[in-house]
Amino acid sequence: MSSYLISNVSVVGAAPTDVLIRDGVVAAVGAGLDAPEATVVDGTGLVALPGLVDLHTHLREPGREDAETVESGSRAAALGGYTAVCAMANTSPVADTAGVVEQVWRLGREAGLVDVQPIGAVTVGLAGEHLAELGAMADSAARVRIFSDDGHCVADPRLMRRALEYVKAFDGIIAQHAEEPRLTEGAQMHEGEVSTRLGLTGWPAVAEEAIIARDVLLAEHVGSRLHVCHVSTAGSVEVLRHAKARGVRVTAEVTPHHLLLTDSRAETYDPVYKVNPPLRTATDIAALRAALVDGVIDVVATDHAPHAVEDKECEWAYARPGMLGLETALSIALDVLGPQWDLIAERMSRAPARIAGLEGHGVDPAPGVPANLTLVDPAARRTIEPAELASRSRNTPYARMTLPGRIVATFLRGEPTVLDGKAVL
Repeated sequence: MSSYLISNVSVVGAAPTDVLIRDGVVAAVGAGLDAPEATVVDGTGLVALPGLVDLHTHLREPGREDAETVESGSRAAALGGYTAVCAMANTSPVADTAGVVEQVWRLGREAGLVDVQPIGAVTVGLAGEHLAELGAMADSAARVRIFSDDGHCVADPRLMRRALEYVKAFDGIIAQHAEEPRLTEGAQMHEGEVSTRLGLTGWPAVAEEAIIARDVLLAEHVGSRLHVCHVSTAGSVEVLRHAKARGVRVTAEVTPHHLLLTDSRAETYDPVYKVNPPLRTATDIAALRAALVDGVIDVVATDHAPHAVEDKECEWAYARPGMLGLETALSIALDVLGPQWDLIAERMSRAPARIAGLEGHGVDPAPGVPANLTLVDPAARRTIEPAELASRSRNTPYARMTLPGRIVATFLRGEPTVLDGKAVL
C-alpha cells in the first residue's frame, strides 16, 4: 500500500503537526516526521478531520440510476469529505430484503470511494403494513443495523412498537421520518404566514412533533434505540430535550438546509426549495442551531436527495421533494458554526459513526487507527456551480452561492479518493 506524509497540518484544530499514513493506518503523528518513501501532501493551512460520516443519503440505485448511482453518489460523498455513508431504503425495488441490501453494499465496495452501509426498510415496500425482513437484513453480508421507511412515516403505533422490539435483540435502530400523514395531506410547504400568502397547503410543525413525542414514549417503554431523521422544528427540539433528560435512547439529526434556509425561499416557486420536511422559519433555524451546539441534536446528516431534471424542473405542486447535500454539507456547517472543529468532527463524523456502529470511522487521526480522514482548507471560498458537481442530478439549493471551506483531500483506509480537490478514482 502507498505511504503519505501530510506535513504541517492542524489535527481537529490543534497546533500544526505531521501525520504519516502507512499500510492503511495512521503510523505516526508528530512534528518533524521523516519518511523518505512517502508521498508528501502539504498540509499548511489545512485542518485534518476524521472522515465525515453521513447517516442519511439517497443513492437511488437500484431503480433510479438516471438520478444517481452508488458510484456517482459515492464520488460526490468523497468530494464532500465523506468516508462512509448510510444509503436509505427507498430504492426500486425497495431495500426490504437481504438480497437488495447486499446488492447496494456490493455496489459500494466495487466503487471503492466510500464505505456504503445500507439502511433497510422497516416495512415491506415502505407501505407501513407489515414488517420487512429485519432479521435477515441484519444477518446478511451488509449487516444492517439501521432501519427506516424514510420518505414515509411508520404511522401505525403498534407496528412501530413491534419494530422497536424486534431490533432490540441485536441493538438495532429504527430511524423515523416523523410526519403524521393525516396532518400533511396535500401539503406543499411549511404551514405559516408565507404559505397563507402564497396560497399553498401548509405542512404544520405539529405533524412532526406529535410523531416524535409518540415514538420517544414507545422507545422508552420498549427500551430500544430510536433515531429521528431530519428534525426541523423548535417544538421537536423541546420534545427531544425532555426525552434525553429522562434517559430515553434517542438520537437525532438535522440537515444543512434546515440550518440555513427558511420557508421564504418558496416565494420564488422554484421547486429546488421543495423538501420534506419543508423549510421552516427563522425561529426554527435558531432553535436547531442551538440544539446542535448543546447536543440535543447529535448529528448533521445531508438527506442527499438527487432527482432527475423532469422531477424538479416542473410546477411546484408536481415536483418531488429533496435537495443535494453531500458536496456542500461541510461548507454549510462552517458557515453556520464557524471553525469549531471539535464540534464539527463530533457532529459530522464521531457521533454518526457511533450511532451506525461503523468500526474504523469517526476516529480522530492518531497512531494505529485506520486512516479515514479528510483535509479541509478553511480559508478557501468557493462558488457552487451545479454543472461541476459529481452527482448525476443538479437540484442544489446553493447554486451560485459562495460558501466557506474546500475539501482538499479525502483518504479511505490510507488510499486517497480525493487529492487537490479532485476525485482520484
